Amino acid sequence: MTSKKLVNSVTGCADDALAGLVACNPGLQLLQGHRVALRSDLDSLKGRVALLSGGGSGHEPAHAGFIGKGMLTGVIAGAVFTSPAVGSILAAIRAVAQVGTVGTLLIVKNYTGDRLNFGLAREQARAEGIAVEMVVIGDDSAFTTLKKAGRRGLCGTVLIHKVAGALAEAGVGLQEITERVSMVAKNMGTLGVSLSSCSVPGSRPTFELAADEVELGLGIHGEAGVRRVKMATADEIVKLMLDHMTNPSNVSHVPVQAGSSVVLMVNNLGGLSFLELGIIADAAVRSLEGRGVKIARALVGTFMSALEMPGLSLTLLLVDESLLKLIDAETTASAWPAVPRVSVTGRKRTRAAPTEPVEAPDSTAAGGSAPKQMVLVLERVCSTLLGLEEHLNALDRAAGDGDCGTTHSRAARAIQGWLKEGPPPASPAQLLSKLSLLLLEKMGGSSGALYGLFLTAAAQPLKAKTDLPAWSAAMDAGLEAMQKYGKAAPGDRTMLDSLWAAGQELQAWKSPRADLLSTLTKAVKSAEAAAQATKNMEAGAGRASYISSARLDQPDPGAVAAAAILRAILEVLQRQGA
Repeated sequence: MTSKKLVNSVTGCADDALAGLVACNPGLQLLQGHRVALRSDLDSLKGRVALLSGGGSGHEPAHAGFIGKGMLTGVIAGAVFTSPAVGSILAAIRAVAQVGTVGTLLIVKNYTGDRLNFGLAREQARAEGIAVEMVVIGDDSAFTTLKKAGRRGLCGTVLIHKVAGALAEAGVGLQEITERVSMVAKNMGTLGVSLSSCSVPGSRPTFELAADEVELGLGIHGEAGVRRVKMATADEIVKLMLDHMTNPSNVSHVPVQAGSSVVLMVNNLGGLSFLELGIIADAAVRSLEGRGVKIARALVGTFMSALEMPGLSLTLLLVDESLLKLIDAETTASAWPAVPRVSVTGRKRTRAAPTEPVEAPDSTAAGGSAPKQMVLVLERVCSTLLGLEEHLNALDRAAGDGDCGTTHSRAARAIQGWLKEGPPPASPAQLLSKLSLLLLEKMGGSSGALYGLFLTAAAQPLKAKTDLPAWSAAMDAGLEAMQKYGKAAPGDRTMLDSLWAAGQELQAWKSPRADLLSTLTKAVKSAEAAAQATKNMEAGAGRASYISSARLDQPDPGAVAAAAILRAILEVLQRQGA
């Protein structure tokens, strides 16, 4: 079965992709009749060396994304994973020669088709009297023994574009640029790894991998690598890659050792998530620095892809200060990242956390720790939530991701751990504030944020008084905050339904002769009834609002949890005779 691709046609996809890049980039132009993109300011290159590169399409942003002042003059693109035509390469050479450039350097990845086609175009151009040189880049560090075909050209080629571009922009001659980039290429290596294959438009995947395997040392055309290894953690995969790349017994190794200074490229082969790429980058930096290697610059992103392949490559280039200046030189190429001109190694990566603000005086604080009754309430709430974990998860699977019980259990365990550290504060306002911070940090999810909002707001009225009217006002403040930021309202099938119902009953605490337990009993019964009523409601907020109401035949788990918390509080107070 062929893969799905968003293209207009299989045969025209390379042309359309290049046309799209040019259409969105005023600094580029297409060469009429050819799949060639050139700088739109070609006339400004009179008296300078032109740089041309290219190869098969499917490696975007390489190579056309690296056209610009300070990098490539132009790019010749072939069909997907296919070398470009000799005629188009020759046309590009003629185009840059006719504006008065003093020579052209062809930067070619080491693949047979590219070598042949660029080489033939070079010979034809030289026969016409055009000064043309060619460098073939082979930076693949996969093979441990020398192959007749040599090392394949991979993502390191982009660094050669950058170095050559900086030299050409500085007015350096063709011969010197050729010699210098050839020397740079000898101190560079790249190794790829993939979780699965890619597929050329209109075709099947190029190879198959088992669910527990990754491919090490693969190329950028979907060709298989040097070996398959078992799936492992990012740290382990990166260590394996760097060990292979720097092993002196590997004929294609990079001579990196403790004390070396390198440019690191972490390249997305097309289908890796940004999250995974960041994890790999962190692992690579830690692993290299752990070996005593200084990372002068780090480039992380997509530079040379293999269509949608979910994998990455690591490139290491040995550098000194003079080479770093070329890497740091200005360029207008759209795909070259804005790399800070500062060493990665040696930079302070953490900042001290801000100091906690001094708490405002609390007129209700009598000092000491919370009464035993408050501790018993918290312990009962925790045991209740832990006992409901599976039930709440089951309710949540109908409308969410099935983790409501897990989230509440995480909160319960955090509170239990906090209680073991020492007695909680005696002041109700301080107690609720501390619980708010704890849940915001440990509970996670939207539930953690909502409980945190509720408790933070509820704590404010309790700073002045702790009588029953103050507790009623605290409930009002908490509910107001939840509605303001959570955007839920009563009847939206959320935890707010239970709390709102209880809050309405607790208005009775504001009367002079209010009774704590009888009012709280009514509030709990109302909360439980409201929780059960949510199964007949159409969700108006939260994840459940995206689910058809026909599928929601169970009560909302958040509402059930909130009612259970209130029930636990009531039962402890009843036993204590409050």
